[in-house]
Amino acid sequence: MPDVLDPVADLVKRRKAPVVVQTLRSAAAATISYVVALQLSTEAAPLTAPLTALLVVQVTLFATLTTGIRRVNAVVVGVLLAIAFSILVGLTWWSLGLIILASLTAGHFARVSEFVPEVAISAMLVLGVSQVTTTAWSRVLETLIGAVVGLAFNFLFAPPVWVQTAGESIVDLARRMRQLLLHMAEELGSPTPVERAAARLHEARRLDHDISQVDAALRQAEDSVRLNPRVKEGLLHRVVLRTGLDTLEICTVVLRVLTRTLTDLAKKRTDEPLFPADVAEALERLFRYTAAAVESFAVLVTSSISANAEEAESHLATELSRAHACRDEAAHLLLRRVQRHPGQWQLQGALLAEVDRILAELDMEQRSRRLMEELDRSTREKRDRFPALRKLRRRLRGDRSGQLST
Repeated sequence: MPDVLDPVADLVKRRKAPVVVQTLRSAAAATISYVVALQLSTEAAPLTAPLTALLVVQVTLFATLTTGIRRVNAVVVGVLLAIAFSILVGLTWWSLGLIILASLTAGHFARVSEFVPEVAISAMLVLGVSQVTTTAWSRVLETLIGAVVGLAFNFLFAPPVWVQTAGESIVDLARRMRQLLLHMAEELGSPTPVERAAARLHEARRLDHDISQVDAALRQAEDSVRLNPRVKEGLLHRVVLRTGLDTLEICTVVLRVLTRTLTDLAKKRTDEPLFPADVAEALERLFRYTAAAVESFAVLVTSSISANAEEAESHLATELSRAHACRDEAAHLLLRRVQRHPGQWQLQGALLAEVDRILAELDMEQRSRRLMEELDRSTREKRDRFPALRKLRRRLRGDRSGQLST
């Protein structure tokens, strides 16, 4: 019975996933456009309307405004070319090739960007069902119906805000980084085969792929808060999550270098532990506190959507304080060890330098400073993007101050 219920439970769990939501929204918009086209078009099966609606409905409202118009232009250009070809030559093997060439060329001139192939697709589809001249203009009407319904659907039923989804991705990435640090900590006081150390290095390299996936989720979240009337602090959400991901990305790079250092050390010490027992114990605690700090940082970054900022900040401060104390202890033990046995001293020094870099990136003061810098930069870019509006506001403020002074 549990095996039977697992797919159902997984489906319920994924009901709020972007792919599921977008599938349902696209299907609803296409169906509505088809029903409307049945009432307004003379065609028995006005399929161009739902086709256009499918192309217009986007995951986010911002994407609808930025790409929806280009999609509509692509479909309209393709339909007009198909009308012209159906009037002049009809559908033959050579006219099909010619209309594809003309559509791709017209798409570049119409500046539909990445939707140039859709010009040709629309033209081929319409040409195949528009052999009679009297029905060709019905396809234009259907295209407009689909476009209007698609745009109206996104405005009346605004797409979800994907901030929570992006936040969960960031926390999940931090947990994978934490797990890697814990695995590394367990191997510091025992002989570590080079193969196992190399496996940790490959695991750290795979985090780069995870970063790209989280970045895609974050870009979707950034688009979902732009121009969305349900979001009041859109800029703050974007900057907080983006700067947090940038910090974790730097930490993954340093973590990859850290695993490389341990791999090189394992090559030098094939028959002995990576570190003596006292040094290994201090480093193990350092790695564990650093791992906990990474996860606490991710929770703090996403605290605006989970409403536990104070608790996350307290946890991060505690873990960082413990990590710095263990770092000083490990540095003292390593210094005494290197003075007696200077072999591979450069790798041991590099190890501490890499941990220092991670702790510095997670520091709350640096986090606050970086956040303010990004907010200021975003505000300046927004102000410089609309200079005419800024001048108008200055004039209005000047007029108001003049009236008050009189």
